[in-house]
Amino acid sequence: MSKAIFELVDELPTGGLTISVLKALDFVAPGEWQNTVGFVNTIKTVTGETDEELIQQIGERAIYLYNDRSQGYQRAMWLYQTVDGTDKALGTAALANKVGEKIPLLGFLNSVTPKPDKAQTIDLCLKLVAELVAFCQINGIPGDSIGDFVASLGEYSGESLIRMVALVCIDGLIPLGPDFINKALSTVSQTSPQELEQNSTFQGIQDAIPGGNAASKLNFIGESFDSVKGWMNGLVVGNNLTPQNVAHHLQNFMEVSDDKLDYLAAFLDVATNYYEHTGTQTLARRLIERAVAEI
Repeated sequence: MSKAIFELVDELPTGGLTISVLKALDFVAPGEWQNTVGFVNTIKTVTGETDEELIQQIGERAIYLYNDRSQGYQRAMWLYQTVDGTDKALGTAALANKVGEKIPLLGFLNSVTPKPDKAQTIDLCLKLVAELVAFCQINGIPGDSIGDFVASLGEYSGESLIRMVALVCIDGLIPLGPDFINKALSTVSQTSPQELEQNSTFQGIQDAIPGGNAASKLNFIGESFDSVKGWMNGLVVGNNLTPQNVAHHLQNFMEVSDDKLDYLAAFLDVATNYYEHTGTQTLARRLIERAVAEI
């Protein structure tokens, strides 16, 4: 049995590398994301409520909704966790003694290997598809509702927005360069269903991706990414985002050199879990909002 939603929210960290990275990306969406942790604290933050009895009721209703298998909340959480299946062991061991000092990236170069562009690109597209499918699960709409997702993307805020900002910066710009959108689209169009089936991220989440077989799932992945290219491009152009200036904002807590961006990408991949962290926060917020509406 997976953990209860209140446990997941209570166990969210208040510090560490993932939080530092997300805070560093605040320059793209100033003031949007606060690292709200703790289940009761999240209820108070989302609702502004102080009445202990009502807070208790809201919490119980939210837990009930999460546990209801006919709803999509647990599946959405599973998606956020699975698509972020980072190698926590490396990250945790390596960072345990780095608190409060700059993390020297060079020290990690022997323990991280940059992914080939193709694998990196497919991972980027799969993370986006996970977001789309999780959005559909949380909102109780069919999993292939690309149009609904794209329409809502313009209204993303808070932890959902910072997650998409991180997707663009950490999984797009830094590993793949300024032309990551076109690179992703052309890579997907040149990927065979057989290649897709060999991708470990795909193996993890393939059951959740709409389509009867690998070929139709690949098609859906391409369609999904194509549908958000305008939004992503707007984010990049509107904030003058480049791999270099994103890396520059990480320099407060990491020693980053511009010629090692592929290693930086690999390191962030294994040492952070921003998707799961902000996904848990998004899910908690949606559950609490719905619980309040139903009480």
